[in-house]
Amino acid sequence: MSTTGASADPPPSSRTGSGAGDPLATLGTLPGVPEAVESVRKAVDRVYGHRIMRRRSNEITSEAALRGSRGSAALAGADWALEEVRRRTDFSGDDEARRVGAALRLTAEAGQLLSIWRQSPLRVLARLHLVAAADGREEVGRPRQAGEPVEEPLIELPLPDPDEVAGRLEGLSRLVVAGSAAPALVTAAVVHGELLALRPFVSHNGQVARAAERIVLIGSGLDPKAVCPAEVGHAELGRAAYVAALEGYVSGTPEGMAAWIAHCGRAVELGARESTAVCEALQRGAA
Repeated sequence: MSTTGASADPPPSSRTGSGAGDPLATLGTLPGVPEAVESVRKAVDRVYGHRIMRRRSNEITSEAALRGSRGSAALAGADWALEEVRRRTDFSGDDEARRVGAALRLTAEAGQLLSIWRQSPLRVLARLHLVAAADGREEVGRPRQAGEPVEEPLIELPLPDPDEVAGRLEGLSRLVVAGSAAPALVTAAVVHGELLALRPFVSHNGQVARAAERIVLIGSGLDPKAVCPAEVGHAELGRAAYVAALEGYVSGTPEGMAAWIAHCGRAVELGARESTAVCEALQRGAA
């Protein structure tokens, strides 16, 4: 999925013409990907099978949302302690506070956009950027135009030009609307990776990409109660591993794509583990 040369394979979002079949399903067969999918399924089943989930699932969902927001903000450069995120009510101060506020707003908004996503993913992405930026600048809520700078503190890969961005966003939208036989993890990873590779907005691209991944995981039915926050896992795995895995995605090679999907799978597993720990704490009466 290279933005730097013609030797790499084209991105999945560009392979949507007649005869292209189901490119996401093809990615699901790459070496290591079926094992990652199965590992994620088992991790999700463990948390959903916990006895606390039968009685207090709303509490687990709320806590997972908070922890997921903290994780996404950490990857955006605002690595606050969980209790600080829990305690604060004003997120309008410095840049770090605004990033945490954006993550909290995006997590809350994601659950309201599930029904729209499958019909109009581009509309959802525009809404997510509006929610994240929370200001009235004219460039908010639309793809960036030629000459507009991009503020993205973590991703330093070459930026595709606006025409390429528009074409690949349209291709990604067609993939989502058409649906796929691919496992939810594969679709979520491709949506996440494509948005990070494109950085279609002038700001908050990483946070929007992680919110879109959340929407796919919830809306697909893999994590309908939103208790397996992948953002927690992405933060726990670390920024360096996140960027390295993304470089594999951008390379477009089968090995790179499989490594990115597996990385996203591990993040979901760690999110599920986090919520399992919350369940255990509630069961002990310690939280």
